[in-house]
Amino acid sequence: MGNIEKILLWLPQLLNGAKMTIIITIVSVFIGLIISLFLALGKMSKILVINKICSAYIFFFRGTPLLMQIYFLYFGLPQFNPALTIKSPFLAAVIAYVLNTAAYLAENIRAGIESIDKGQYEAAKTLGMTYAQTMRLIIIPQTVRRLIPPVGNEFIMVLKDVSLVAIIGLSDLTKVTRAISSSSATALVYIPAMIIYLIITAVFTIVFNKLEKRYSVYQ
Repeated sequence: MGNIEKILLWLPQLLNGAKMTIIITIVSVFIGLIISLFLALGKMSKILVINKICSAYIFFFRGTPLLMQIYFLYFGLPQFNPALTIKSPFLAAVIAYVLNTAAYLAENIRAGIESIDKGQYEAAKTLGMTYAQTMRLIIIPQTVRRLIPPVGNEFIMVLKDVSLVAIIGLSDLTKVTRAISSSSATALVYIPAMIIYLIITAVFTIVFNKLEKRYSVYQ
């Protein structure tokens, strides 16, 4: 069997692995982005308890390896209490990536909010707007535009980091590639696998670039 025939034979498995990679990435970044907004606002809060809790959360998940977080969530928690067992590897992976992604994006959101001119807060206050109204109607919409590049970067990082889910048995693109390589005793499969990664990365990079141009803060 020629190399082309082998690659065509492997392609369905590789594409299934790529599908798993994309699903975990999209779900994790989307949910993580929602949580990160509350974390960012919490870290900026003048209420000391909320500030400290959010700051500690961000410090922990940014300061420890993602691989350890996944491993502990899936294998470590049940040792403390069987009720904490997460039976689904997919669910465990999504939870781990959501928690990690939220911590990183929270710092981006906080920086984006703090980059907004302070005069806008004063103007909103003069108009009689509450802090919540100011954030919802004025500050957050402007921050969203500034967040597109860092969110895009985080998305690509998560896309590549999803390869770590192999340790809990999920068949993402990387694990499928390794399995094919082992069973066929060839490293040739890494070529189409890397091409698939590049295609996925290129597609989402183009999407985020278009969003950035469309919603540029300079328009």
